[in-house]
Amino acid sequence: MLSVMTFATLLKNPSRRVSRILTEFSRRLEPIDDAGLSDMARQSQSISRRFFGRTMRLFAPLYFSNECINNCVYCGFSRDNRILRVTLTLDQIEQEARYLAERGFRSLLLVSGEHPKFIPNHYVEEVIQRVSQIVPSIGLEIAPLETEDYRPLVQAGAEALVVYQETYDRDVYATLHTAGPKRDFDWRVECPERGYDAGFRRLGIGALFGLSDWRQEALRLAEHVEYLLRRCWRAQITIALPRLRPAAGGFTPKVKLSDRDLIQLLCAFRISFPQIGIVLSTREPAALRDLLMNLGVTTMTVGKWRARFVERRLDGLVDEDRPGRPPSIMLDQVEEVIVATLEEKPKNANRLVYATGSPSGSGSAIDVEEDPKKTSQGFWHSVAKRAPVCTGAPSQQHPAGGQGHTIQP
Repeated sequence: MLSVMTFATLLKNPSRRVSRILTEFSRRLEPIDDAGLSDMARQSQSISRRFFGRTMRLFAPLYFSNECINNCVYCGFSRDNRILRVTLTLDQIEQEARYLAERGFRSLLLVSGEHPKFIPNHYVEEVIQRVSQIVPSIGLEIAPLETEDYRPLVQAGAEALVVYQETYDRDVYATLHTAGPKRDFDWRVECPERGYDAGFRRLGIGALFGLSDWRQEALRLAEHVEYLLRRCWRAQITIALPRLRPAAGGFTPKVKLSDRDLIQLLCAFRISFPQIGIVLSTREPAALRDLLMNLGVTTMTVGKWRARFVERRLDGLVDEDRPGRPPSIMLDQVEEVIVATLEEKPKNANRLVYATGSPSGSGSAIDVEEDPKKTSQGFWHSVAKRAPVCTGAPSQQHPAGGQGHTIQP
C-alpha cells in the first residue's frame, strides 16, 4: 500500500499548502451582514436539497459505560469526577436496544468512556454482535484503537466510527487533557484513518465549540474534512458542530459560539463541502434546530430523550407525567416544612417519630425526643453523609443497571 502522510504530520507543517476550497471556506467565516448571511442560507439550502433531498437520518445514542481513565476538564465522564460509574451487562444492553428498536429506531450509536479494564475490546465486540441482531446500523464512539483492533469490531457488524478531536489547537488540547492516553494529540487525530483502514464505511469527526476560537477551530476541522475526503475516499464523511455546556467538575466553556455564528458556520461547511453529512444535536433550541434542519443538516440525534436516557436508562424513555395541580408546598418552603416536621410535636401527640429506610428496604422509627441528635441539623447532616459517591456497582433501582451522568456535546 502506498504510504500517505497522516493528518497529524500535515498539521505540523507550517508551510503546508492551503487549497482554493479552504481559502473560500475561510472567507465564508468572516463577519457578514444579515443580507450576506441570508444569501449563504439560501445557497446552503439549495445545495442540501440537491445532494440529499428532503431526507433526515435519525439515530439514538446507547451509553453502555461511563468508566474512563482520562482526565478531560470539560467532560462529565472525566475520571476524577465523583459520579456513579456503570458498565452495563450484555443482557442489559440488549434490553435497551430492543426497547429503542420497538420504537422505530434502526440506527444506534454505541457510546462509552475509555477504560481498558471495564471496556475491553472483546466486550465491545460482544456488544456489537448482540445489538447487530436487533438493528441494521451500528456506530461506535469509543476509545481510539489500532487498526488491527478495529477489524473484529467491523466484522462483528459496526459500520460507523465517530471520534471528535475536541480541539485542533495543540496547546489548548494539552491543557484540557491532563491524564490518560487521550493526552496524545496525534494518536487521536489519526484515529479516523486507522478506522478507515479497518473497514469502517462511515467516519464522523468534529470539534467541541467552546474550547478555543471558533473560527480557527472551524478552519482546522475543514482541513481535516478535506484530507479525509482524499485519504478515505470510499467512506462517507460526517461532521458535528456541538456547542459545549457546563459539565460535572465545574467546567464552563471559555468561548461562546452564538446562534448566528452557528448558522454561518453550518452554511459555510455545506457550501464548501456539499457531499459531507452534517450532524446536529437536538439539544439545540427548538426554533434554531428547525431553522438549521432546512439549511444543511442531514443527521440528528434523538435529543428529546437523551438526557433522561443517560440519567435513568430505560425508565427515562417513558414519557414523563403531565403537570397536575399546583404544589401546595413550594420549593423554597421545603426545608421549613421538614424542620417543623422534625422539631415540632403535633397536637395531641405524646412524641414525634420519623421513619428511616435501610438498604434492605426495612424501616425503623426513631423517637426524636429520645434521640436529640435527630434534629433538623442532624437530619441535613445525615442526608449529606448518605449522598452517593463513585462506585463500580450497577444500581438496583433501574432495570438496565443504573444511572450514568454526562454533559457532552
